[in-house]
Amino acid sequence: MTAKVTLGLVGALLAGPAAMARLPYQQPNIQQSPPLASPVAYAPQTPAYLRDRIQALGAGFNGRIGIAVRSVDDGWQTGWHSEELYPQQSVSKLWVAITAMDAIDRGAVRLSDPVTLTRSDLTLFHQPIAAQVLRNGAVTTTLGRLLHDAITMSDNTCNDRLMRAVGGDGAVREMIAKKGLGSIRFDHGERLFQSRVAGVTWHQSMAVGDGFNRARNALPLATRRSLLNHYIEDPYDGAAPASVVKALARLKKGQLLSPSSTAHLLNTMGNTKTGRNRLHGGLAPGWSLSHKTGTGQVLGALQAGYNDIGLITAPDGRSYAIAVMIKSTTTPLPVRMRLMNEVVRSVIHQHDMEERPY
Repeated sequence: MTAKVTLGLVGALLAGPAAMARLPYQQPNIQQSPPLASPVAYAPQTPAYLRDRIQALGAGFNGRIGIAVRSVDDGWQTGWHSEELYPQQSVSKLWVAITAMDAIDRGAVRLSDPVTLTRSDLTLFHQPIAAQVLRNGAVTTTLGRLLHDAITMSDNTCNDRLMRAVGGDGAVREMIAKKGLGSIRFDHGERLFQSRVAGVTWHQSMAVGDGFNRARNALPLATRRSLLNHYIEDPYDGAAPASVVKALARLKKGQLLSPSSTAHLLNTMGNTKTGRNRLHGGLAPGWSLSHKTGTGQVLGALQAGYNDIGLITAPDGRSYAIAVMIKSTTTPLPVRMRLMNEVVRSVIHQHDMEERPY
């Protein structure tokens, strides 16, 4: 404010309100704050060592492989060809289990609900419960036992019966869509799905003895090869490893199920008996694994689908979701297992470097 106006203001104050009204108005000198910057979305930085190591493992494997790793706690993710669809095979039992636990959360069913299995429930391939059914004619168990054996033993009959008890294959697809799990397909139960892969029409007599294999082997070799290649290129049960690890991370964080159902399912996955030398073979002392394996059909030396997906947890409680999914390969089993071991060891090494950087 100028000296002239200041003097005028003093005079006006002494002269009274009439003089105040004759003073010229001056805009106050107010400092305007700069506009607020737009918020920047935080993008977790993937550790360079692990990113490069996963790339090297994927590139060095003789087969079509997808790898994905996600930090449950920090949110970063890395992978190798992880957006493609890979045959899940028994990995898909996890989505049946989540559908069942979700139905329990809604009060539609209970783990203690009795379920009776008869010969008409039998499926194919790996079904340990079939021996009891064939011996006794029927077996009465519980929904919880079906879920346990489907996950820990990968029992196909238990999985199919569990699926039907909670609404069938449509209910599983609905769960995947409603919970926004991403690029994950679910075809049908084991009987119809495996028949579709092999190009045969399911008949219940195939569930006993060698019926399914005889029907499959009766097809010309060229037809079988064509059908298997079609499945590999566009798997009916396909899933992207990137989507699988995101779903696993959400499961671990309690975003898919209630706390009690989350704990029950992760504990069940922690008791898995199959694939002891896949992801499990790379664990260090004090680390734990909750996982689900998947093993596909074989034609000659070619296997379509050889997988392990799960959550590894460090002694300090930090967790990582891992998916290693082999679309097709002729590589011997020990080589595949070592690759899975190395993925786990690499994640653990990255974790240890962050815990002890010097």
